[in-house]
Amino acid sequence: MENTNQEPLLSIKDEVQTSSNDNNLRASSFTPDKNDMEPINGVGDFFRQFVVETKTSWFLVGSAIFISICQYSIAAITQVFAGHVGSLELAAVAIEHSVIAGIASAILLGLGSALETLCGQAYGAGQVDMLGIHMQRSWIIQNSAAVILCLLYIFATPLLKLIGQTEAISEEAGTFALWMIPQLFAYAFNFPISKFLRAQRKMMAMALISAVALIFHTALSWVLMLKLGWGLVGAAVVLNGSWWFIVIAQLLYIFSGACGGAWSGFSTKAFQNLWDFLKLSLSSSVMICLQMWYLTVLLLAAGYLKNAEVAVDALSVCLNILGWTVMISLGYNAAISVRVSNELGAAHPRRAKFAVMVVIISSLIIAVILALLLIIFRREYPALFSDSSDVQQVVYNLTILLALCIVIHNVQPVLGGAAVGAGWQAYVGYVNIGCYYLFGIPLALIMAFCASWGVTGIWVGLMSGISLQTLILFLMICRTNWNKEVSIAGDRVKQWG
Repeated sequence: MENTNQEPLLSIKDEVQTSSNDNNLRASSFTPDKNDMEPINGVGDFFRQFVVETKTSWFLVGSAIFISICQYSIAAITQVFAGHVGSLELAAVAIEHSVIAGIASAILLGLGSALETLCGQAYGAGQVDMLGIHMQRSWIIQNSAAVILCLLYIFATPLLKLIGQTEAISEEAGTFALWMIPQLFAYAFNFPISKFLRAQRKMMAMALISAVALIFHTALSWVLMLKLGWGLVGAAVVLNGSWWFIVIAQLLYIFSGACGGAWSGFSTKAFQNLWDFLKLSLSSSVMICLQMWYLTVLLLAAGYLKNAEVAVDALSVCLNILGWTVMISLGYNAAISVRVSNELGAAHPRRAKFAVMVVIISSLIIAVILALLLIIFRREYPALFSDSSDVQQVVYNLTILLALCIVIHNVQPVLGGAAVGAGWQAYVGYVNIGCYYLFGIPLALIMAFCASWGVTGIWVGLMSGISLQTLILFLMICRTNWNKEVSIAGDRVKQWG
């Protein structure tokens, strides 16, 4: 146990600076919990354990995929109805969602990711009473950040004009952004709630609430936006209402006692150690934002190519397809984050390591199937996204690269989720900076403009950055001393408990 005069939470950097002698002592003196899985002896033993772990993981994976698709579809359906209101309204909703809300949600999602480490490990260690405290701490930090992010919404119009949007779109999107401020605070409550419930594997309740929200959102969007003619006002009312419905329904589920000792009411302990909690949250936010904004930067770069409209449209089609596959990979990300954090907290190093292996294999198999389907139908699918023959040809030319990217991009979230479950957010943040912004983006610009590869060069740079990041994370996972990670998790749980 660390000296109680020290800060209650060791930062990731502090943890990795532990002396080598101490590390060796941790590893050599560590004894796994008696409920950890037995060592695998033989092929038959491997497949038996593989089936058991697959069943456990797929409950989390399937539920997380369903939840992601439902919540992703809420905004997508609003854009569909906005397109029937008018082209300007569609552009306003799309720009507000992708730029203004996109920046804000990335920051808040990142700040909430600290709970994946703390709640998951506390739950695995049996300290369920700390989950509610951690969630309340995250609410305080998230809502404080949301107050600051309101400036982004308030000054959306001049910001959009500054990055080159037309005056009409900037004005309409800026007005719509002001109406969407309530959604911002719904995000600030929802992201910590989802991590809190996910750590306890309360996935079915989240899935049911998301499905109900999606059904009512669709019906109300049609009534208010089209039948009653409320246009963007109707869109804002329904979007804000849908997200606050999700938040309130989940809170009622928690307050009803469904989570047992994980929620014991509001506590002043939530205001303790906020600075240490903020440091881990900021590490998580940097990691998430660097990853989510990487694709946006490359899409903006495509706007400076020759025949920019075709280039942007083709790249948008490929990113749209990649985005749908991300819904699957997010399920793996959520599942492995929960599995690793729970098993480390429970002192099960072999089970944590094996869970990573199983989910990597499963995600790789599905990614290969999706990639093969894309290649088989590479002459047909571009027409589903664009009527332009030029755009279809560029998308066709990018199909092989897109298929490879899907395979790589489906494995990467598994490794990232394992890293979050273990508490390596700062490490992954540094990896993202190097792979994406020091390697991937410069290579994309060189290939696109200097080598005159155009949009293909941008995609080569994009894929190279993701590939390098995946390789580094894979090597980190392979070299991990899981006994040591259990010891670190135990220290973290004790310090926060």
